[in-house]
Amino acid sequence: MARNALFDVFSIKDLRQRIFFTLGVLAIFRLGATIPIPGINVTSLQAFFLTRDAAGVSIEGYLDFFSGGAFTNFSIFMLGIMPYISMQIIMQLLVLVFPALKRISEEDGGRKKIQRYTRYGTIVVCLIQSFAVTFYADSIPNAITIPRGLYTVVSMLTVTTGTVFLVWLGEQINQRGIGNGISLLIFAGIVARMPGAVWTLVQEIQRGDLNPVFVLLVFGIFIVVVALVIYEQQGQRKIPVHYAKRVVGRKMYGAQNTYVPFKINPSGVIPVIFASSVIFFPLQIAQSLGPGIGWLQRFAAWLQPPGIPYITLYSGLIIFFAYFYTQVTLNPIEISKNIREHGGSIPGIRSEKMEEYFTRTLNRIILPGALFLAFIALIPEIVAPLFGFPREVAFLMGGTSLLILVGVDLDLMSQIEGQLRMHHHEGLTKKGRIRSRNL
Repeated sequence: MARNALFDVFSIKDLRQRIFFTLGVLAIFRLGATIPIPGINVTSLQAFFLTRDAAGVSIEGYLDFFSGGAFTNFSIFMLGIMPYISMQIIMQLLVLVFPALKRISEEDGGRKKIQRYTRYGTIVVCLIQSFAVTFYADSIPNAITIPRGLYTVVSMLTVTTGTVFLVWLGEQINQRGIGNGISLLIFAGIVARMPGAVWTLVQEIQRGDLNPVFVLLVFGIFIVVVALVIYEQQGQRKIPVHYAKRVVGRKMYGAQNTYVPFKINPSGVIPVIFASSVIFFPLQIAQSLGPGIGWLQRFAAWLQPPGIPYITLYSGLIIFFAYFYTQVTLNPIEISKNIREHGGSIPGIRSEKMEEYFTRTLNRIILPGALFLAFIALIPEIVAPLFGFPREVAFLMGGTSLLILVGVDLDLMSQIEGQLRMHHHEGLTKKGRIRSRNL
């Protein structure tokens, strides 16, 4: 009887429960993305955004990206998970800048303290962004159906609670489900918007606004890019390490050859998510407060995608976070220290030069990987004007969304395969193993 990987997955009780729990959490997330904030006129809201889409001036599609359409619905999850990601970036920078925080993070239980501070900071970020959203609602005719002061309080409390609840849901997936909770919430938001994007594409073809040959060509490009992303994320630079013999009691240890694996893109898709969070936080504030403040309105127009300032800043942030996150997670000093403590050495490299060698190797790996990420993330800005593609379709089926979809899928499949092998089943692939991107 031929092996059925899907049957193996659902035949394991623990794995089956984890999968169903994860699906249930994602269903709650999608339900919450459609529930509007109390005091909002949904009809006026829909008419306003349809007008902006028709005029081609809508920036809400970009703000909708990580919230899965929740922003334009003015739902309880309209800020999505991005305030938490923004606060993670801020906290990691603070740990590097302030020695006191660094000492706390290195203590026993220090990581839990830093996580608690990050959650408190997330509430502050949510309150700031939700307050800005209340001004944005003023620019929509007949959108607010309750007194303005009451709406401000209700919306700030509702939206902040929604984001904190999403953070909690992500943590529940990590503990009781399968996959990375925060990444899966972003993944679900992107996937949920794809049917609408495909329908928009079909309508464009039916009206004759798009050439079917160009559509097939673009889809071919997307398939090639997906293959390149997978190949690049699976690539590794293996640094050989030799361990000397050690005698402990009556046993001999060591005398083995192994290697330190450095991925071509060690930080995975994290730089893209971090860069998007950093660039859209001020953009959302400027977009919300802009109608009442002249210089903020000009700033929002200046930074609006797909302008040159946006492309330049976005690319620079991706490259910066590729280096930053790699240095946080792969510290050459710590790696060298661990190798020396266990009696290891790198052929041709003196022990005191090991940190320098690792640093030089990582720098050579990170730059091409970061440039590749930036290029992939900017594909929609190239494809949309070149082929006359609807920007929503190009944005969802390429660039940032493509990197996130592939990365989260590889990570999820890797965890499922690990569960299968732990229960003495074959993996999802007939040959080899799926390597996670560790999102």
